[in-house]
Amino acid sequence: MTASHPADVPRPPVPADPPVYVIGAGPGGLAVAQALRERGVRAVVLEKSDRVGASWRGHYDRLRLHTTRRLSALPGLPMPRRFGRWVSRDNVVRYLEKYAEHHRLELVTGVEVHRVERTSDGTGWLLRASGGRELTGSAVVVATGFNHTPRLPDWPGGTEFGGEWPAQYTGVLVRRLPVWLVDRLAGPVGRLSTPDLSAHGLPRPDTGLYSRVKQGAIPVQDVGLVRAVRTGGVEVVAAVEAFDGDTVVLADGSRITPDAVIAATGYVHALEGLVGHLGVLDGRGRPVVHGGRTSPKAPGLYFTGFTNPISGMLRELAIDAERIARAVGKSAGATRAKSVAKPAVKPVVKPLAKAVLRPAVKPLTKAVLKPAAKKPE
Repeated sequence: MTASHPADVPRPPVPADPPVYVIGAGPGGLAVAQALRERGVRAVVLEKSDRVGASWRGHYDRLRLHTTRRLSALPGLPMPRRFGRWVSRDNVVRYLEKYAEHHRLELVTGVEVHRVERTSDGTGWLLRASGGRELTGSAVVVATGFNHTPRLPDWPGGTEFGGEWPAQYTGVLVRRLPVWLVDRLAGPVGRLSTPDLSAHGLPRPDTGLYSRVKQGAIPVQDVGLVRAVRTGGVEVVAAVEAFDGDTVVLADGSRITPDAVIAATGYVHALEGLVGHLGVLDGRGRPVVHGGRTSPKAPGLYFTGFTNPISGMLRELAIDAERIARAVGKSAGATRAKSVAKPAVKPVVKPLAKAVLRPAVKPLTKAVLKPAAKKPE
């Protein structure tokens, strides 16, 4: 890729302090790196694959964002109008490549971070990475993303299977409303927009829309599935129970012999090995804080991209990037202020004590007090 960036815009100075390491070159990691550089903080993005946007490259071909182009852009670079209102997977990847190039982000590919620890003096972070690398940073941003590791059920006989395994604006408005209220509002809308498919084997969920989002479900928009189910183009069967050679055993005891099985069973965050020992994850393996906040147990360790807001993930990643950059910049400024103030006190106090206080006391004692004691009566 050729370089492309505004030639007349000066880049902020990059200090020689230990960098902030950003783990993951997806949209969250790239946005944070750009926001940090805008504040003069050196940010190094570490990516285990050989290119940015690895997760996006692995999504299915027909995928399109269900959030609008304008509300899906990252800070500092709008998405091109030619991408259309609903951006395709390939154009998202092109945008991420252009974003890293446009902002001259410092990106290191082929490096996987296995574990994050505090440095021995407690002032920074030690990253243990592939190839025996040990990297020291002033802060760490974990941006490995919501879709990090595919969740593949442990189906009996799965290894022997012979086939293959291959309304955002409303969300922005309601995301700060109580969960129960959004559930109640979304119920009638859902019943009007999506027909009841119970007769076809797809009953309506027994929980509300926002409740499911809070539990980690990802809302999507129908692009033809409902029609395919109603017309018989898609047949709904019972859940997969196990595999028996080329045969799939279903939960109701029936058997089918498909050409391929697609495990659309979601992802796991896979953060336990990386930061689980730091006490910053909840019972489901999710970070207890995100955005510009850090846990008291791990100050300087930030997370982005591990929530699934109803207002749109890419929009929230952009907001989180600014918050993280502000927090890191504030922390770095406070640290520099302390390091400058400490050596300034000692050189000033000591010379004053010797040159002013002591010489002034001794002459007065000899010249005034002692001669006065010997004066004749």
